[in-house]
Amino acid sequence: VQLQASGGGLVQAGGSLRLSCAASGRTFSNYDMGWFRQALGKEREFVAAITWSGNTDYADSVKGRFTISRDNAKNTVTLQMNSLKPEDAAVYYCARRVGGSVWSSAGGYDSWGKGTQVTVSS
Repeated sequence: VQLQASGGGLVQAGGSLRLSCAASGRTFSNYDMGWFRQALGKEREFVAAITWSGNTDYADSVKGRFTISRDNAKNTVTLQMNSLKPEDAAVYYCARRVGGSVWSSAGGYDSWGKGTQVTVSS
């Protein structure tokens, strides 16, 4: 599967952005999907994940502010980001989960697409 993230941009602190991840391939609905982010000079970190059936998990830092969802008919995964903070600024990536017992581990994901840049001004 090939993934393409979009929707990033510049927003003021407290604002909102909606990221989308478009997937190619007929088996998209069979896979759990995740969003990660990587700020300049930092390691890639887990943001949110959603199972094929719609169960979700979030990093503590975004709980209550971000919402992950999916539309299997449209082969898309969406990340709604509200109440953005300067520390949310990063390149955001979507990926397909292929294994591992730890949802937040990037090693359990593949098909990393090009990310989308999110910039939050204070």
